[in-house]
This record gives sequence, C-alpha cells and structure tokens, in this order.
Amino acid sequence: MANLNRVFLIGRLTRDPEQRSLQSGNSVTNFGLAVNRTYTRRDSGEKVEETCFVDCEAWGRQAETIARYTSKGRQLFVEGRLKFDSWERDGQRQSKLRVVVENFQFLDSNAGGGGGGGGGDYGRQPVSTSGGQRGGYQGGGGGGGGGGQPPMDDDIPF
Repeated sequence: MANLNRVFLIGRLTRDPEQRSLQSGNSVTNFGLAVNRTYTRRDSGEKVEETCFVDCEAWGRQAETIARYTSKGRQLFVEGRLKFDSWERDGQRQSKLRVVVENFQFLDSNAGGGGGGGGGDYGRQPVSTSGGQRGGYQGGGGGGGGGGQPPMDDDIPF
C-alpha cells in the first residue's frame, strides 16, 4: 500500500522565527503559522472564520533564509511533511505534531522591513538544500540600513 505525507499551507507567522545552530553546524529554525479557513454555516448562513495554529521547523539553508527574511505577520507558503514528536516530562507522556518545511515561498513583500542601503542582487535564484529540496530565494550581500529583501512578484515592473 502506498503512503503519502505531504502538507501545503498558506498562513501568517505567529511569532518571529527562532533560529539555532546545532553542534553539527546545521541550522534549524522554528516558527508558527496561523492558517485561516472561512466557511458559511448552512443552518444560519453566518460566515465563520476559524484559525489553525501550526508549528513548523526548517533546516539548513531554508532555516537561515526564513530566519533572515521573515518576521511575525509575514505571509508564507509552506510545503512539507508531518512529523510526530513524543517525549516524557515529569512522568507524563507528551507529544506534538509539526510540519517539517521542504519548500517555501514568500507571498507578500516584507512591509516595513529593512529599507535603504545597498540591497543584494537577488536574481530570483532558488535556494538549494541537501536531498534535492529547494525553497525560498537566496541573494548576496546587503548593505547598511538593514540590507536588501528578496524580490516579490509584485515588484516586477511588467
């Protein structure tokens, strides 16, 4: 029997990403996404909006890119897989379901971020990670004033 573990989410960051470097030199970034669903109740016709909060983790170059260019409120498309972690604390079994990011894309311009000073030449080059994964965009440099930001589709003049 075939198995499939694939998640696609569009949401806004609920907090600033938290990046750590492991002893192995690998980077990991944890962040939360708020994903909204709007529907209309059949019985009353009332519109209802519900929010699902999802914990995510990114590794390697993707972790570094997300930590560098995102902050609370930024909209992000995330593609990944579900990962179930369980542990024991104070004699009680605890668990958490999270999304491991395998690909991502910025969906809005980073309003209010950076500004001014020699931004990098991003050239829309996908970030490559081990295992053939890809995601986000990589750029060089960035100067004073908070550095440059990766280009967004609405920044293209055609």
